[in-house]
Amino acid sequence: ELNAGAIKRALDIGADGIVVPWVESAEQLRQAVSFARYPLDGMRGIGAERATAWGQAFVEHTAGANEHVLVVPIIETVRAARQLPAMLTVDGVELFFFGPADFSASAGFRGQWEGPGVAEQIVAIKDQIIAAGKHCGVMTTSHDDLTQRVAQGFRMLGLGTDAGLLIRTVRDSLRVVNRDCRMQADLSACEPLATSAPLATPPESFRPDRRESMTRVGEQPGVELAPGVQFTPLVGKHNAARNLTTGLVTFAPGARLPTHDHEFTESVTVLDGTLTFEVEGRQYRLERLDNVTIPRGVAHSAVNAGRQPVVVCVALATDTPARRLIDQFFPRRQMPDAATGLPGKERITRTKTAARTAAGPNTEFVDFFNAELMPGIEMSGGYALFHPGGRLPAHLHDFDESISIISGHATCVVEGRRHAMSDRATALQPRGRVHYFINESHDTMEMLWVYAGPRPERIIVAESCATVEGNPWK
Repeated sequence: ELNAGAIKRALDIGADGIVVPWVESAEQLRQAVSFARYPLDGMRGIGAERATAWGQAFVEHTAGANEHVLVVPIIETVRAARQLPAMLTVDGVELFFFGPADFSASAGFRGQWEGPGVAEQIVAIKDQIIAAGKHCGVMTTSHDDLTQRVAQGFRMLGLGTDAGLLIRTVRDSLRVVNRDCRMQADLSACEPLATSAPLATPPESFRPDRRESMTRVGEQPGVELAPGVQFTPLVGKHNAARNLTTGLVTFAPGARLPTHDHEFTESVTVLDGTLTFEVEGRQYRLERLDNVTIPRGVAHSAVNAGRQPVVVCVALATDTPARRLIDQFFPRRQMPDAATGLPGKERITRTKTAARTAAGPNTEFVDFFNAELMPGIEMSGGYALFHPGGRLPAHLHDFDESISIISGHATCVVEGRRHAMSDRATALQPRGRVHYFINESHDTMEMLWVYAGPRPERIIVAESCATVEGNPWK
């Protein structure tokens, strides 16, 4: 803390620097530097502890301490960001650290690591600091996030806390055998997600205000995005979806979607043909079931360079999609077939070779995108394969969901209402509707699922809740 006694104590016992939280002004920063420096540059008292070899090396230690002790302020509020120009002028500060969670809280997004727009603000502030000839640090949340932060130019990287590193390792091991769990604040519900006891009935706060909606391809009028590029809506404003749009985009041979970006995340999965997808000049060759996910604000385009039409399934983290055309040249570079994207920009998933988990008997699931894979993302989703008899337990979500049946036949059961689905038909499951999918055919069934929430979380309830008689909302 910004406290003379606490700072003196840390430095006297031998620390080579201090990290001071919640610094919001140049005056506070100058005070921190003063507490860490001996007179005449500051007001640190000389102690006879480890730093001075218990009083045996006063001269040697004090001669260089003022130049060698680091004072690192944490920028963790919106107010601190506004005061940054003045803070950059304070002598004796070479490194600034970021606290994303507190910054998000001060921006009105309490409980989020990087709330909407916060990730972009932190990167912009980092650029200002580097331009002033100083360095930046931040805590990282995963291996992918560590790689991303290095690429962004951060040079002091926190790998995690002791408890966080231990929990991350344990959860990685549990995930391999489908026994991962989500910890609760009161530590009362830490059973594995796959085996948690189902709720007898959903919480009343989840009572839905809309019915499910089934859309077959072609039922809604299409939109031409560019010459030869046609969008067919499946889930969106037309069926009262919230924070989510999904649909099919068909590229005629030679058709190109011009470079653009969005104010929300977009995901693209190839269903037919081979698509060339470009992100800021990086070109990826995508085949069937390959997925690319692009965060908000990243320029991208796509072209069908082949002689056959290409069909992709797109998902957008909004119910009011819009795009901004980008008139900027990016040097083009063909990426290797095994490339997984540039951290912080795009994420590429090759479904055929990706790791798989089970969410129910006779099922295989692949995660394309979520908050753990892409910090700061607004939605989550992936691919699922249902073998004959494969099914999910009765469940509901705290957000809307889109499910597209891309091959085979599925039965969607919603509170006793049965819907037969095939041929890329898509279901909108509103928040709170109890449902499950089952493959009652003799062939495999494939689906693409997207949640209008950053984590793929299901609330499992008693099977009776998915029947006409046990419908909790009747």
